[in-house]
Amino acid sequence: MSIPKAIFTLLFLSWAFPAKAQNDTATIKSYAEQVMIRVNLDTNIENYTFSEGKYKDAGKTVFSINNKVKTSVSLDYKIISATLSFAPKFLQGNDSEELKGSSSYTDFSFRLFPKRFIQNLYYKNVKGFYLENMKDLFPSWQEGRDQYMQFPDLRVQSFGGSTSYILNKNFSAKSIYTQGEWQSKSSGSWVPFLDYDITIFRNTIDGIKSKETQYTVGGNIGYFYNWVIGKNVNISPNLALGVGGKFSHYHDVLDTHASENAQYVTIRMEGGLHIGYNTDRFLFGGKMNFSAYAYDQKNNQTIENNNIYGLLYIGYRFAPPKVVKNTYDKIQKKIPVL
Repeated sequence: MSIPKAIFTLLFLSWAFPAKAQNDTATIKSYAEQVMIRVNLDTNIENYTFSEGKYKDAGKTVFSINNKVKTSVSLDYKIISATLSFAPKFLQGNDSEELKGSSSYTDFSFRLFPKRFIQNLYYKNVKGFYLENMKDLFPSWQEGRDQYMQFPDLRVQSFGGSTSYILNKNFSAKSIYTQGEWQSKSSGSWVPFLDYDITIFRNTIDGIKSKETQYTVGGNIGYFYNWVIGKNVNISPNLALGVGGKFSHYHDVLDTHASENAQYVTIRMEGGLHIGYNTDRFLFGGKMNFSAYAYDQKNNQTIENNNIYGLLYIGYRFAPPKVVKNTYDKIQKKIPVL
């Protein structure tokens, strides 16, 4: 079975479980019957690091995007959570085009919470990179005076997701991920999950177009803990490790004979810390997350993709308008998983 078919089969099986919005329990309060809107502001530092040779620091090149700050809007109702993110030019940190070139960043994520499963899907589109460590490669280069080497046509598109399962039924993942619930008693849980994505790299240099498609799948295990302080504050650290496989196909768009297939073993680590304040109507807080994975290519070359960001959010809950509730109920009759 091919990787894309396996992914869709997995998604179908995870959604096939009967799923209804979780009711209140002794330690978990659900806000599923309310609509929640959150506005998020976060720093997005995404880069690709290539290291060659035995002494990898000496042969390292770092490609990064110019946009360092992005904003997003999230909408939650019942078991559905959707987020749209983008990087507006007017925010400080996104306006250094003269030295670093222009970058664009957009992503859309969609989460479902059927029972103790978490199903996440996302699409990400990033275009416009620059060579971040110019001083390491060109000693005479001076920051603030000289331009960075720019790759305006380098574009990375990702389609992917993850399927997770909460082992502890008394642990609320929604209180950390989306603040769709409130957990009144401290608790933690091991969370095994499978991640998968399809990433397409496109670039044009001197009129020559190239394209590389990568398929990645990995198995992970993480631990999440929700430490509740008083009635309204929680602190939630998490850490996950995983291994997987990457399958790559590269070809020159102008030369169909110039193609190459490769397979790699990947190592992944991610984690974060969430601090939040919650009431039945208002909520706010902050998060610090990181994710990193690496894999070795031929000729002793290591490629790393790192993503570190801090996030601030503020949200408000309210009763759903009748048109929203009635529309959802009609859809739910046709799609019971909702």
